[in-house]
Amino acid sequence: MSEWLDYLNDSTLVARFQRQCGLVLSDAGPRESGGSTGKDHPLRSVTQRADMTHGHVSENLHPQNSPEHNQKMNGYKGNVHGGVRPQYEVRNWPLYVLFLLSAALGHEVFYITVLPGVHWHLDPFLCRRLVNTWTLVMYVGQVLKDLLKLPRPLSPPVVKLEMRADAEYGLPSTHAMAATAIAFTLLLSATSRIQFQFEVGLMVAVVLSSLVCLSRLYTGMHSLLDVLCGVWLSAGLMLLTYPYWEAFDRFQLTSPLSPPVLVALPLFLSYNYPQLDHYSPTRADTTTILGVAAGCSVGYWTNAQLGVTFEPPHGALPVALPPLTAGALAAGLARYLVGAAVLLATRWAMRAASLRALFAWYSVEPGDAPSAARRREIEVPSKFLTYSVVGLVNAVLVNRLFLLLGIL
Repeated sequence: MSEWLDYLNDSTLVARFQRQCGLVLSDAGPRESGGSTGKDHPLRSVTQRADMTHGHVSENLHPQNSPEHNQKMNGYKGNVHGGVRPQYEVRNWPLYVLFLLSAALGHEVFYITVLPGVHWHLDPFLCRRLVNTWTLVMYVGQVLKDLLKLPRPLSPPVVKLEMRADAEYGLPSTHAMAATAIAFTLLLSATSRIQFQFEVGLMVAVVLSSLVCLSRLYTGMHSLLDVLCGVWLSAGLMLLTYPYWEAFDRFQLTSPLSPPVLVALPLFLSYNYPQLDHYSPTRADTTTILGVAAGCSVGYWTNAQLGVTFEPPHGALPVALPPLTAGALAAGLARYLVGAAVLLATRWAMRAASLRALFAWYSVEPGDAPSAARRREIEVPSKFLTYSVVGLVNAVLVNRLFLLLGIL
């Protein structure tokens, strides 16, 4: 069993997938061609071994496969942080564009623009379900990364297309977790809300989640083991929590305890995120997610108390999707542009204001601002406040602005 886990975690397996997709190190030479071939026995191509017994890398390999070492390896032709990356050659541009776009489905810009689009264009109920499930799987995945401390694939032989994420550990792939959770939560929740052919929805969910998972191999950021564990873990969490989705909806929308509990708990989890001996963006990313969830929860509870949820009336469910007329497309585009502009402006204003206030509180000198922004006592409240306000504005104000502008 451990040998198969080693095989699935092998960097040369990722490099071979990249070469099959037309992405190769331009000066890889023997290192590129020296990987295992399709004829190799899976247990003979292992180059990166880990002791999986206790969830930690073997003691003799951990220093070499740590995020710091990966950054050094990625910069074997220069300094990564200075902007010089290992040179690579793209031989299949359609796959290159497809997988980079697929990888973007797991980035912050997607979450702040596309996820709210479900609220604006389809049904706030579906957006609420997505945010709840997304928050759960992402928190569990991020924490597991920093507890297990398993390395990402090594470069060389792997081509790495994303440098920021290389400061994080690898297993599980939170892109794979989020893609699985979002695609299948939307599918399961939409069946009672929207009229559509389930088989078509299932195919779309499988294709989109698979593209995101494959993109993590293509970009060189995860091993096959990372991706598979992410998918299985996300599916397991959904299966465990699915029977309680309706009960949580009722608590979130109707209980007077909902706002204090669903703000205090995410804030507590943000401050008590596992500490590492080096800086990693995982704490900031996790705080961002928890902040969005807290703000959305307060916003949806507020809407329910005001009696204006912007959801279709229950007697009309499941509703038919509106026809894609020119007028409907124009209104949808207007909602997207206005909504995205409001959320991005909110994010910019809150981030600037929160950092300015925290820097003043902690007497941070201007020259120390970049490093000070990573300190827990500054990073956590700044991120949490910024994104909780973003979530609150999306849930409460944006649709009301749409009504005011006549585009809802």
